[in-house]
Amino acid sequence: MNAVSQPVVRRPIRELPDELVSQIAAGEVVERPASVVRELLDNALDAGATEVTLKLLGGGIRAIVVEDDGCGIPADELVLALRRHATSKIASLPELEGVSTMGFRGEALAAIASIAELTLASRTAAAGHAQRLDARTGELLPAARGVGTSVEVRELFFSTPARRKFLKTENTELAHCVEAVRRHALARPDVGFTVWHDGKLVQQWRRMTSTERQRTPLHDVLGAEFVAQSREVMIDLGGLRVTGRTGTPEAARTRADQQYVYVNGRFVRDRLIAHGIRSAYEDVLHGGRQPSYVLFIDIHPERVDVNVHPTKIEVRFRDSREVHQAVRRAVEDALAIPRAGVAGSVVTVPLHAPLALANPHAAGAAGAGGSTFGFGFGFGAPRYDTARQASLGLQQTALLYAQEPGMAWAGQPAGAGAATVLNTGPAATAEGIGPGPGAGTGIDTGAWPLGRAIAQIGGVFVLAENAQGLVIVDMHAAHERIVYERLKAGMEARGGAAIESQPLLIPATFAATAHEIATAEAQAHNLLALGLDVSPLSASVLAVRARPAALAGGDVVELARSVLAELAQYEASTVIQRARHEILSTMACHGSVRANRRLTIDEMNALLRDMEATERADQCNHGRPTWRQVTLKELDGLFWRGR
Repeated sequence: MNAVSQPVVRRPIRELPDELVSQIAAGEVVERPASVVRELLDNALDAGATEVTLKLLGGGIRAIVVEDDGCGIPADELVLALRRHATSKIASLPELEGVSTMGFRGEALAAIASIAELTLASRTAAAGHAQRLDARTGELLPAARGVGTSVEVRELFFSTPARRKFLKTENTELAHCVEAVRRHALARPDVGFTVWHDGKLVQQWRRMTSTERQRTPLHDVLGAEFVAQSREVMIDLGGLRVTGRTGTPEAARTRADQQYVYVNGRFVRDRLIAHGIRSAYEDVLHGGRQPSYVLFIDIHPERVDVNVHPTKIEVRFRDSREVHQAVRRAVEDALAIPRAGVAGSVVTVPLHAPLALANPHAAGAAGAGGSTFGFGFGFGAPRYDTARQASLGLQQTALLYAQEPGMAWAGQPAGAGAATVLNTGPAATAEGIGPGPGAGTGIDTGAWPLGRAIAQIGGVFVLAENAQGLVIVDMHAAHERIVYERLKAGMEARGGAAIESQPLLIPATFAATAHEIATAEAQAHNLLALGLDVSPLSASVLAVRARPAALAGGDVVELARSVLAELAQYEASTVIQRARHEILSTMACHGSVRANRRLTIDEMNALLRDMEATERADQCNHGRPTWRQVTLKELDGLFWRGR
């Protein structure tokens, strides 16, 4: 039954009372106790505090006390500090556009005072004693405390009980409060932070002196495990610098609970930065797992707008593309260094004429002038043929992994007459790469990070011995990464030629939004570069008439939708590069050595040497690890041996 519409009674326009205005502002600024903690910590850091103590009762719902040893507030400014839009941090529009302090709006204390009982006690170095102000009564009385400021907030949301019902349990709210302090502790190792809850010490991060700062605060805040499983990030572009640490793909987590990004010392959540980081992990992260990282972006204050969100957790960059590319490049550079490629010196070993391939098609493709990698992939017509993989006989030689006619190894210019490998010592001969079957144990296993091959097990794993003990290699995953990196290098060397497309006998149609149709029309040439022919069929329907030849059998409609969504949101060149890499990843997966292939010792050693010279060799294209180290100590422990 339709409701009978009531006549609209017009109410006069009137100015809202100050208390209601403050409560509306508080609804934007204060979401939970952690919001209060964040605002008060910002004020303490702006005051130059070196020690900050947080005391909580009932998860912060009953009481929040923040004490600092900053410069303090003069007695004649205490009352003014509780008024809306009263601040000492900015005074003009140019200062707002280049704000460098944590706080700047002058809303926090007034907003908190409107929904809770707030008292403020402060003392400057010139004052003989502190002054204590009750925000509810306005009473100002002398108090005892050292130089600095204490802010006490009790009974949060007492004046808005409906808001209080939306809060979680005390333990949950406590966890959010501790996380708010942790975010500040990561960015400010020069400040000590202490957290108490119900009279018990919960967390403490000690202040680091200038000499101790050589030890990263990440050890204390996130733990030694994060530092051990992460790599340093560093890129300096003059007016833009990105530093920090990013976790290895194998240390990725199921939740995004260790992702910290700071812009000029302020913790932020930014979709553009998150996309840049995620794209750097795109071909090394498995499934929906989340990377861990702590990144610090230093940029000139005038090139970033922090006055975007009431909680100051979002920012807007003047040149967002520059920031996106810088973050992606910085993380990619950190991930590109394989663990196996950091030791050993580099020497050149002359190559003899290669032995004949078991696959005549691959040799013919290489001789035709197109660079062919592994299994007959020519970039003139990038495609894979799984039947060729099955036809390769057991006589396949180390050439399969190392070198084909006229093709250079990773890291060496094409046409050079030698392959670049890590120091092989006296075992390297002119007869081939790595030791032959009769090399025995005369090889210095410390010369090669991944050691020398000794056996193949289960038709899947290669066992090798190095100075640390036993190395176990997933031969398919390892070779997949090698082929993939070579495919990428080959395509980039040819200027990123368009991916070969395959026309569809019957176009795939789908209902599209006006935004998708506009994107398809505007990005038609970029879609063709990806092997996709997408064009409007009507005012609300798009038709996919061609798809990438290498991705036969996939959901072409879902592919088109996802590509259109990314082209609409991000820069076209970035989307095209990612899509090309995904297609090349599929080609590399189908073109890599399969399980149950019997390999000779020469082939195994050639695979190990290629891994040592390949970027991101620690993971395959899908993020799975390619090798694991079992130390001698771990082996001793299995058999209760002592050394």
